[in-house]
Amino acid sequence: MYTMSSKIKSFSLILIVVGAIGLAYSFIDAPSSVEEVKEMLHSDGASHEGESVAMEANSSSSSDAHGDDEHAEHIYHQLQNKPWAAIYVPALFLFLISLGVFVFYALQNASQAGWSPVLFRVMEGISSYLVPGGIIVYLLLILSSLHLNHLFVWMDPEVVAHDEIIQNKVAYLNTPFFLIRAFIYLAGWILFSKLIIKNSRKMDEGFDLRLHKRNFKLSAGFLVFFIVTESMMSWDWIMSIDTHWFSTLFGWFVLASILVSAVTTIAIVTIYLKGKGYLEHVNNSHIHDLGKFMMGFSIFWAYLWFSQFLLIWYSNIPEEVTYYAQRLEDYPVLFFSTVILNWVLPMLILINSDFKRINWIIVFAGVIILLGHYLNFFVMIMPGTVGESWTIGIPEISSILLILGVFIFTVFKALAKAPLTVQHGAFLEESKHFHY
Repeated sequence: MYTMSSKIKSFSLILIVVGAIGLAYSFIDAPSSVEEVKEMLHSDGASHEGESVAMEANSSSSSDAHGDDEHAEHIYHQLQNKPWAAIYVPALFLFLISLGVFVFYALQNASQAGWSPVLFRVMEGISSYLVPGGIIVYLLLILSSLHLNHLFVWMDPEVVAHDEIIQNKVAYLNTPFFLIRAFIYLAGWILFSKLIIKNSRKMDEGFDLRLHKRNFKLSAGFLVFFIVTESMMSWDWIMSIDTHWFSTLFGWFVLASILVSAVTTIAIVTIYLKGKGYLEHVNNSHIHDLGKFMMGFSIFWAYLWFSQFLLIWYSNIPEEVTYYAQRLEDYPVLFFSTVILNWVLPMLILINSDFKRINWIIVFAGVIILLGHYLNFFVMIMPGTVGESWTIGIPEISSILLILGVFIFTVFKALAKAPLTVQHGAFLEESKHFHY
């Protein structure tokens, strides 16, 4: 029976405290008025261009002054959004990792996989973050609907009143329907996870074919529910940030990112627990299979990244290409880094079959993949919320520490609630003796 170590507990709590302090400072440090932004811009301009620029500014026309006011207001909204967007990215990313792990778990149940039952408790432990992670994401969506930020511009009545494209989407993009849909997604995902994991824990008392069949049916039902709601979630929570833009591949693109990050997290947690003397039935063949999924889903993600980019670049439709034009102009390093981190490096590292049996190589590749897919979410969310005013500074780092601390604490606390290996299962013996 696993017991959450004091080191893990202390480490996660330190991350939470440090992250919370840094995030609080980020909100306090954000500009409180347009005038404050004007002073910032003026001081920056003076420091970079000298006093002559300031003298020219004083003699500028009223139209230039009006343009400066609009620019300052634009920057003000971006900087106000910055701490909100900073916390939204890791909150959504880690929640979707937990969801992806449960999807992978349900796939094992529905496919009657024989290799993976010894990993089920790891998957169940990571899936436990669905509840706190879902609450955090939903609270952020509610706070956005209360106009405490401008993460979703379509929530602003003034913007909608002057935007014909958004007006044509109001039947779908309206606050009540948006929050209702989000609640349905979260409630459905969490309910399925609770029922399936509850049945799994019941089978520790003795194998019950009825419970096994029930979990098979529940897993199949969840996968049908998920494949529909995941696409809608990606439209609502990510794509609607860039309200004018759309892509028919976007739901699949987000799904690929979720799955590869989820399998990578399973592999890293498994290797950690194995290194601590637990999971005695997990062997190199199990790790090798996880490595294969990591590489396979990385290729799947790259295929969708390239397909989406190529189709939009080739068609050259103005309302579509603006999405990539902004990212190529303001985020070029991060934009192309995602391809290197999420496809090139995982391919080079994991293409060798023997490497997928070496724990430290899997962890090394896993860290690269998780960093790359965090940046992928960063590039999907930040341009539409903070535009060119992005940085990776105190708000971003603090947010990662805070959410990661909650994630680690929740997952390892859940792992300590049940034996790390399921006690009974239809394919448990096959999984224990899995070798090839």
